[in-house]
Amino acid sequence: MSEQGVRSGPTGPGTTVLVWFRRDLRLADNPALTWAARSGLAVLPIYILDESSGDAPEGCATRWWLQGSLESLALGLARKGSRLTLRRGPASSVLPALIRQVQAVAVAWNRRYEPHLHQKDAEVRALCAALGCRVREFNAGALVEPREVSTKSGKPYRVFTAFWRQCRDRRFDAPLGPPRALLRPNSWPESDTLHSWKLRSEAPGRAAGLAAAWRPGESAARARLTGFIDQALGAYAQARNFPGLAGTSRLSPHLRFGEIGPRQVVAALANPGTEAARTAFLRQLMWREFCRHLLFHNPQMSSKNLRTPFDRMPWRESADDLHRWRHGTTGYPLVDAGMRELKSTGWMHNRVRMVVASFLTKHLLTDWRAGAAWFRRHLVDADAANNCAGWQWTAGTGVDAAPYFRVFNPVLQSRRYDPQGAYLRKWIPELAGLPDAHIHAPWMAPASDLQCTRIVLGGDYPLPMVDHLYARKRALEAYASHVRIQTGPLPG
Repeated sequence: MSEQGVRSGPTGPGTTVLVWFRRDLRLADNPALTWAARSGLAVLPIYILDESSGDAPEGCATRWWLQGSLESLALGLARKGSRLTLRRGPASSVLPALIRQVQAVAVAWNRRYEPHLHQKDAEVRALCAALGCRVREFNAGALVEPREVSTKSGKPYRVFTAFWRQCRDRRFDAPLGPPRALLRPNSWPESDTLHSWKLRSEAPGRAAGLAAAWRPGESAARARLTGFIDQALGAYAQARNFPGLAGTSRLSPHLRFGEIGPRQVVAALANPGTEAARTAFLRQLMWREFCRHLLFHNPQMSSKNLRTPFDRMPWRESADDLHRWRHGTTGYPLVDAGMRELKSTGWMHNRVRMVVASFLTKHLLTDWRAGAAWFRRHLVDADAANNCAGWQWTAGTGVDAAPYFRVFNPVLQSRRYDPQGAYLRKWIPELAGLPDAHIHAPWMAPASDLQCTRIVLGGDYPLPMVDHLYARKRALEAYASHVRIQTGPLPG
C-alpha cells in the first residue's frame, strides 16, 4: 500500500509516544489515540495479549472475535500510515521493555474499570514513572464513570432505577473523529504475528457459524449501528422482546471490544426514531453502565453473591442436568433454542438469556456461577460486569427487589414472545412441522399432530427434564427455607 504523503515523526530519544490499545479497538472517539496524534510526537500503537492479567479473552468465541477486531484495527492504522505492534506476555514486563527499547517519553491508554485491571494499571503506571515515562489516561468506554455518581448519602448505587433516574438526562461529550494521520517513527520494533497467537485454533468447528453471524471491526460496528437506526430503532421498545424478530441492535460485541464507543451510539440516537424508542435503547446502554458501576464498587461480584444470605443456598450439583442445559436438550423448546443459538453464533437474544438463566438457577437449582462460566466461554460479547450482574439478577442473589419470587415459565415466555414459533423453528428444526399452538410445549400436542409430523418425543426431541410446576415449588421452598431473605431492594 502506498504511503505517499505520510510523514515521519521527530527523531532521537524521547520523541515517541506509545498508545496501548485494550478495550478500545477503534480509531474514532479514541481519546488516547487522539491525544497522541496531537502531541507532535511519533506514535507507536501497541496491543498486548496479556493472559496473566485476566483481561485477555478466555472463551473461544471472544478469541475468535479478537482476531478479527485486531485485523480491522491494523488495517485502519495502516491507512493512517501507521502500524500495530503486537506483543504477548505480562504487560508489566512487555510495556517497560518496549519503553526502554524505543525510548518512549509517554504512554497513553484508555481506562479499564474492572477492579483487578484497575489495580494492574496502577502497577504499570508506577513502572512507567520509574522509567521517567509519563502516563496519560482517558475515558473511552464509559458514559458514566463509576466514581462520577453516588446516592444522596454518598454511597455507590445498588438499585438500577435510581441510577437510571440520575443518569438518563445527562449531557454526554460529543464523540471525537479519527485522527487524520499519525506521525510514524523512523523504524518499527519487532512484532508478533496474529497467526502465531492462534486465537481461532480453539474453535475450528464453530468458525463457520461465527463468521456467518458476525463481522468484527470498527467499520462493521458503524454499519451495524446505522442499520439498526434505519431499520429497527423505531419499533425497538416493543420488538426488542421478540427473539424471532430483528428487533435489537446486536451491538454488544462491538461495544465489548470497543470497536464503537457508547458516546458514538448516543450521538447517533440524537435525531432518528421516536422519543420512546430512544429512551428504551438508552436505558439498555445505562444498564451496561450500571453493571460496570456495580462491579467497580463490589469487586467480589464476579464470584460471590451480592446478597450474602444466598451463601446458604443448597445448590444442586448434577453433571447430567448441567450437560443437558448446556447443549440444548432440556425438552423446553425456548430454552433449547437459546442454547443452540449460543453454540452456533456466540450470541443469544436478551429475553432468552433471562429464560435460560432462570431455568438453570430456578428449575434445576444449579449455582448461577456455573451458568456464568458457560456464557463467559461461549458468548462473543462476554463482559465481566454484564455477565455476573445479569446472572445474579436472574438468580435473585444480586440487585433486585424480588429475590426469588420470579421464576420464568419457559412455555408462557415462548408463547408470549415467539407466538408463531419463528425463533423455535430456526433453532429446533425437528419441531418445525408442529402447529403454532403446540410447538412451545410439544409434549402437550395431540398424538395426531405428532404422528403427522413424525416426531417421536424422547427420540427426535426430548421430553421435559423437569415439570415446571414442581420445579417452581421446589425452588421457592429452597429459597424460602434456606435463605430466609427479606424481600426488597438492597440499600442504594
